Amino acid sequence: MPWIAYIAHFIAAAFLTNGVPHFVNGVSGRPFRIPFVQGAKLGSPMANVVWGWANFLVAFLLFANVGPLYIGTPGDTIFVAVGMLVTGILLARIFGGDARL
Repeated sequence: MPWIAYIAHFIAAAFLTNGVPHFVNGVSGRPFRIPFVQGAKLGSPMANVVWGWANFLVAFLLFANVGPLYIGTPGDTIFVAVGMLVTGILLARIFGGDARL
């Protein structure tokens, strides 16, 4: 598989990981940070559901259209796992600052 597919799968995993907290908080009825809210730091639950869904859509399109995703093969599995881990660590640091507010 070409290297661009591995990079696309890494980025898709990042979008997938980013979509989870937004979608979960939104469907739980809790406001949560979204990047396009000005002034206030928290977006509405509805905006978070839409933002989470948009992240899932981008992830799906990258997984489906840029090289096939074969979970179980070493290359795909490693790039997806590392993409999710790196994004998860970054999000934990970003959103962890909210707990201290």
